[in-house]
Amino acid sequence: MAQEPESTVSTTTEAETTDPGPSQQPPLWQRSTESLLVEYATDEDAGLTTAEAKKRLAQNGPNELTAKKQSNLLRFLKQFNNSIIYILAAAALITLLMHHYSDSIVIGLVIIANAFIGYFQERSADNALDRIKALLVSEAIVIRDGQKINLPARELVTGDIVQLEAGDTVPADLRLISADNLKIQESALTGETDSVLKGEDPLPTANLPLAERSNQAFASTAVTNGSGRGIVTVTGAQTEIGHIQQNVAEVKQQATPLMKNLNSLGLGLSIAILVAAVLLFILGMITKVYSLPVLLVAVITMVVGSMPEGLPASTSVVLAMGTQQMTKQNIIVKTLPAVETLGAVDIVNTDKTGTLTKNEMTVTDILTTADTYTVSGVGYDAAGQVQNDEGQDVDWQADPDLEWLVQIAGQTSDAEFHEEEGQWILTGEPTDGALTALYHKLVGTDPDPQEIDSLPFDSAIRYSARLVDHKGQRYLLVKGAPQTLTRLMREQDEAVDEDAWQQRLSQLTRQGKRVVALGYQPVAADAVEVDDITVGQNFHLAGMAGIIDPPRPGVADAVRQLRYAGIKVKMITGDDPETAAAIAQQLNLSEQARAITGPELAELNDDELASQIDKYTVFARTTPADKLRIVKAQQARGHVVSMTGDGVNDAPALKQADIGVAMGIRGTDVAKDSADMVLADDDFTSILGAVREGRHVFDNIRKTIRFLLPTSFAEGLIVVLSILMDQELPLFPTQLLWINMVSALTIQFAFIFEPAESGIMKRGPRDVTRGILSKLDVFEVTYVSLLISGLGMFAYDFLTAQGLSAVIGSTMTLNVIIFGKVFYLFNLQNDHPVLSKYFFRNKMSFVIVAVLLALQAMIIYWPAMQGVFHTTSVNFHYGWGIPIVAGAVVLIVTEIAKAIRHRIDASTISREQRNF
Repeated sequence: MAQEPESTVSTTTEAETTDPGPSQQPPLWQRSTESLLVEYATDEDAGLTTAEAKKRLAQNGPNELTAKKQSNLLRFLKQFNNSIIYILAAAALITLLMHHYSDSIVIGLVIIANAFIGYFQERSADNALDRIKALLVSEAIVIRDGQKINLPARELVTGDIVQLEAGDTVPADLRLISADNLKIQESALTGETDSVLKGEDPLPTANLPLAERSNQAFASTAVTNGSGRGIVTVTGAQTEIGHIQQNVAEVKQQATPLMKNLNSLGLGLSIAILVAAVLLFILGMITKVYSLPVLLVAVITMVVGSMPEGLPASTSVVLAMGTQQMTKQNIIVKTLPAVETLGAVDIVNTDKTGTLTKNEMTVTDILTTADTYTVSGVGYDAAGQVQNDEGQDVDWQADPDLEWLVQIAGQTSDAEFHEEEGQWILTGEPTDGALTALYHKLVGTDPDPQEIDSLPFDSAIRYSARLVDHKGQRYLLVKGAPQTLTRLMREQDEAVDEDAWQQRLSQLTRQGKRVVALGYQPVAADAVEVDDITVGQNFHLAGMAGIIDPPRPGVADAVRQLRYAGIKVKMITGDDPETAAAIAQQLNLSEQARAITGPELAELNDDELASQIDKYTVFARTTPADKLRIVKAQQARGHVVSMTGDGVNDAPALKQADIGVAMGIRGTDVAKDSADMVLADDDFTSILGAVREGRHVFDNIRKTIRFLLPTSFAEGLIVVLSILMDQELPLFPTQLLWINMVSALTIQFAFIFEPAESGIMKRGPRDVTRGILSKLDVFEVTYVSLLISGLGMFAYDFLTAQGLSAVIGSTMTLNVIIFGKVFYLFNLQNDHPVLSKYFFRNKMSFVIVAVLLALQAMIIYWPAMQGVFHTTSVNFHYGWGIPIVAGAVVLIVTEIAKAIRHRIDASTISREQRNF
């Protein structure tokens, strides 16, 4: 999440909303309690007076989040205001006027379906805003007129003194003026699940990321431990959660790369066909080949025949099939075009905690005085063993220090686990969870300490302790910061080699691991209170535990395959940069994972950030605004960007990204409503399958377009060539309409069943700026159109020259066009030669062709159809033999062109991979 400069986030904003307001310098976290009380004109014990609070409420408005609403009718009508809808509507009108009712209905349904998709997509974005609004708590404990009262949170004003207790939700952004072992869960803003220990003392650093402002509390975060008191500094839309809502509201939904390409293609084709129609009409008027009514019918027939009006329907069906396939892989796609977008992405941004990692803090390393061990098993539910530095299992109970460390880990931790839907859910702090999980793995039972007294962790002393009876002796078990415990031992003249310990634990901290020291000391049998015991006296340091949130199984391999596919994976996290960099290194996100922090991002303007954004793999200590800026900067560089996240803090970036991917289990409702796609199983590795399916979908859409354009243009070219050659039309208008209708119902849908090409993940992401069709595709469209139409004209002229009737010639030409389509379909199905083991892999295409030929037989031999479509019964030679030969010619020519094209494409892909 992006951190804006302090002058615009924390200082100027407050100055504008508070009377009297704080000065612009220094920032809130550097100010003393005394200066804050003066600047906010409030009293630490008495708070504001009721009269002053009413005055400020009237001046600054209530403490609530609002979002502008648009009427549902206007939102629905807006969906019709785009170029592709205009083109589709024109095609529907033309086909309706030509009595081509089936196409009109299909196109009309596509228009309406697209409108509803856009409508519900915008409604989903509004739902995200409403859910953020609901995050603000309804009531708060406030000091007013010297009395502690419960007050509706919307009535809070700047300068109010708010009391916080464990279990409360923070009602507004506060600067703490007292804190007693206060811990606050801030994942809504930072994405990190660890509760943050808070204090009231001023902080020395001027430029601090949100996650390190330990003397501030933020609206919508949850108090997990202790108590505190703070001054309200900003309310409503000016809070950090308010900034998130504003960012979500300001992000405009963008057309996907596919829709941009289709819009451009559709507009270009429509203009080209209409220009050709006008020129053809003028040419016909000059040459006077046909009478005016016949010329009008011929031109309109050419337009209808050439217009690939089946393209929107085919594209929608291919996308829908892709959606269905992704659902089988636990991926929920909310909008059809999003299916293809993942196939076009070249950057996948992802959160760390819970996405790349398990969000299950785990003990991975143990240091004792004599040895260094590792612990196998990832997460809470895995079995594990202690191993030496050679990877061999060891008997942990045979090492006294190691055995003590395991016992202390279990008996000093209050974390508990319960199972939900096959997953272990932690109740307690993540560090305690890691230590309890270690005990579970090795001992196999729940810890059952015989507790006499305990001392909870306190930031002032930086350790916790528990007095227990263990093995017939009373002990004080202690865990805490390594430097703290070694210092206490030194102060009691206990032997400890601090330098040696420091050197060993530094190796763990450089790997991004949290290190906890554990030790014990025997005490008198009548000791009953921890406070009466001098910690460090006769103290034995059992060892230290290195803890980290480990990568999810399979993520490293998924990252490797994504990189192989030409996709860069970037980590955006609110966590510490060293921890983030360590995980990035384990997952091999890049050859050299450079990191940048939120405060460093804030020092760059948007242009500077865009110019440098590609240098970095890890973005640490980020805020929601940082995440949004990162995505925008990547898009400014021409990247197609995916954003993966689960928290409220991810919502603006999820909505801004070309495709937002939310987590289905851990994901907040805000994140899911802002995203285009949801991973139902929270498995990052599913993205790999989604990318593959996205590329598969685009390939099938591209094949559909490569099929529809030349076969549609061939129909129109027959009309053009007839006018140019000053001869009668070989096909009647109703026959052209039949070709379009029967194709729309059968053959053009064959590509939705096409399996993915082998090696689909070898090539890099497609260049969305090049459009859907390459130069080779345009050449193919041209020569295939001329080939099919030329074969149809030649067959018609040949038969009529033999003295056969025009009706027989038209019937045969009709079948020539159909068989040209069928054989061209077989050519396009895959990149391999048609006569290979891949010929039968799309079995549905043969069923579709069989249905098409049955319909052709019906139109030729059924008397009722003959009268409508100007066909007649013909023998096999004229009706089927010549069309099959013509189709074979199409197949041979396109197969030769495919072989040449395949060599060109292979060299291009190889060159792109070398450049990548």
